[in-house]
Amino acid sequence: MQKKLLLLTTLLVLVSLIGLAQTRSDFSVIAYYTGDSETIDRYEVSKLTHIIFSFGHLKEGRFHIDNARDTATIKHLVSLKKQHPRLKIMLSLGGWGGCELCSDVFSTVEGRAQFAQSFKAANDYFGTDGLDLDWEYPAIEGHPGHPYKPEDRPNFTALVVELRRVLGDQQELSFAAGGFQHFLDESVDWQKIMPLLDRVNIMSYDLVNGYATVTGHHTPLYSVRPGEESTDRAVQYLLNLGVPAKKLVIGAAFYTRIWKNVAAKDDGRYQAGEHTRGYPFKQFETQLTPEKGWQYHYDEKAQAPYWYNAREKLYATGDDSRSVQAKTRYAHDNGLGGIMFWELTLDKERDGLLDTINPNN
Repeated sequence: MQKKLLLLTTLLVLVSLIGLAQTRSDFSVIAYYTGDSETIDRYEVSKLTHIIFSFGHLKEGRFHIDNARDTATIKHLVSLKKQHPRLKIMLSLGGWGGCELCSDVFSTVEGRAQFAQSFKAANDYFGTDGLDLDWEYPAIEGHPGHPYKPEDRPNFTALVVELRRVLGDQQELSFAAGGFQHFLDESVDWQKIMPLLDRVNIMSYDLVNGYATVTGHHTPLYSVRPGEESTDRAVQYLLNLGVPAKKLVIGAAFYTRIWKNVAAKDDGRYQAGEHTRGYPFKQFETQLTPEKGWQYHYDEKAQAPYWYNAREKLYATGDDSRSVQAKTRYAHDNGLGGIMFWELTLDKERDGLLDTINPNN
């Protein structure tokens, strides 16, 4: 009897380990990357499944890499695939401030076709693995002064259709989505685009952005107040629409946002203030210190850290190891496709937030 119990226990452990291994192999760890061809070698690339080069732009309606430095960077990123066979290198279009021409170019059949063909040519030339669209934002206001119109929504769908047709099924196609409700409601037609996409990278950060005059959590896992933006709110909204969990990737912010002239009430949370420059995670240990007046806090409900500097009347919000661990656990528990983050060069080269997402090689 004891031998049978021991055998059964061993089998259950093996099944559990196999299931865990399968979950990890399906779990994407995606880094946006703005660095050069040398900086990437200082990071543990083996802990990534995807690197998204950021950014290419539109030039005369075509996908364009801006300069020789970026070309060299992409070529070096692709060369890393020899050492890391599972690694995917993707190109991205746009970014905040980088898609001024998108609304106009993608408004016509000819414009979409020309872009798709030009991207395929670049993708084939570099040997990269597909495209991440980062149009901020279709149909709603994004970067100040950038054109947008209601027709962007169906035009985005038509763009995805054309890209999938031109790229085929072997190349990856994803897009970066605003994690706030106005984007989720208005910018894209989820039912039509998601069957054609490998994933959506939810920018579940900047939910209190640089234009805000009241502080809060810019990258919380859960909402604290009714109607407050959060990672979970965006995920649950998309799951309720029928988007497959495995196609949802949530975002982590490897940086803080900071407001000045913030009152001490509630340690600076939900107070009036003026946005100012923040710090990358790699500087947290030297900048957000008690010696410089900072006091660390962690909001258990939001699963998000924040800092207040009473001496300077400064408030900071971002992600740290604890909150990224919570996001990673949430993604696994909900069967999501993975974690992405902005961006790799903001992290420490060793023992940083990437280790929190993927502690194993």
